[in-house]
Amino acid sequence: MDFPPCHFRCPISMELMKEPVTISTGVTYERKNIEKWFFTYKKKTCPATMQSIENFGIIPNHTLKRLIVSWQSNEDSKSSCSSPSSSQSCPSAKHDEIQALLSTIVSSPFKVNSIKKLRSIIEIDDVMKDDFIQSNGVEVLVQILDQTIMESSDFVTFRACEEALSVLHQLPISEEEKTFELLSKQESTRSMAIMLQRGSAEARLHTITIFRKMVKTEYDWSFIVQDQGIDFFKSLLELVSDEICSKASSCALEVLIEILRASKKNSLRAIEAGAVCVLIELLQDSNRSKCEKMLHLIKLLCECAEGRQALVEHGMGIVAITKKMLHVSNAATKIGVKIIWLVCNFHPTERVLEEMLMYGSVKKLLALLHIDGRSSTKDKVVKIFKMHGNSWKRYPCFPYDLKDYLGFVNDSS
Repeated sequence: MDFPPCHFRCPISMELMKEPVTISTGVTYERKNIEKWFFTYKKKTCPATMQSIENFGIIPNHTLKRLIVSWQSNEDSKSSCSSPSSSQSCPSAKHDEIQALLSTIVSSPFKVNSIKKLRSIIEIDDVMKDDFIQSNGVEVLVQILDQTIMESSDFVTFRACEEALSVLHQLPISEEEKTFELLSKQESTRSMAIMLQRGSAEARLHTITIFRKMVKTEYDWSFIVQDQGIDFFKSLLELVSDEICSKASSCALEVLIEILRASKKNSLRAIEAGAVCVLIELLQDSNRSKCEKMLHLIKLLCECAEGRQALVEHGMGIVAITKKMLHVSNAATKIGVKIIWLVCNFHPTERVLEEMLMYGSVKKLLALLHIDGRSSTKDKVVKIFKMHGNSWKRYPCFPYDLKDYLGFVNDSS
């Protein structure tokens, strides 16, 4: 068996720890050794740092104990990995380094550099990621996330949390994975929501990447929405508006779509956070992929009365939707028609109907009637004209050559 990593050894006896415990200075010792130091020798200092101590409480370090057990198991298996045929089942060559770094992270108050080294190792390939997960690495880093809630004013802890996210965002997350189980805890999701609001640009990207993976599971977002309120949606909308990091913006859009799909209450929180206004203003300059996602979000928001009200009250609401119809993609047109249909069906004020005529909505809807075949989109267009066609015909700006066609539509439908 190889010599144990230094952070698996008690600083007093330099022997492998069997029952590691942590004292108030953050240093970990073998229980029997530190108890003897405090209670037999009556010492009032930390043996490793020589700091004066007033609190002599000791806390079992279960995470470090699991790491030590994992390391011992690995050492026991090495003897069976000597032949070439068994080399595939051996731990990765970097296993010992991963174990040593994890033990340093657990036992030392200065964690950032060790997490950075850990990140550089697991970035290499999936084998390293698997090794890290099997070594209880996720549990170690999630504990750092959880500390952010209690010590959010502590800059050192906050930086360690940011670095922990730089590792965690690289891992696979599914409901079958232990990673998901740990990250979906209330303390962890609350910490990540805080990081979305206060973290660096890189930390926010890593957090939203994790959330994007979580929305593909059956994770229930109700806790984080209730806990963080509209601040959570404001932080997501800030990422959507990020013109520098398109990846963060795209991920935030996907997360918002899934959260709004889950509950109408979530849509109301998003509307309160100003989602409709933000999306309308971003829609004009968006590329195809983002445009479709933004339209999808606007459609979800317009399924609420408050969302429809926000859309029609925005000076560019109707015109922004109209411009994307028959211009971006079939998917964008289909969603655009659904938005117009929702407004026409539930919010058909005279001003709104006039705007639809002036800004070309009616003309594009009529163009859609020329498309051969039947579809749900075309059916919605017909319903719109059955409701409001006669009103539009009365306006002098209504194209004369379309009046006869509109009459034909009403008669045939």
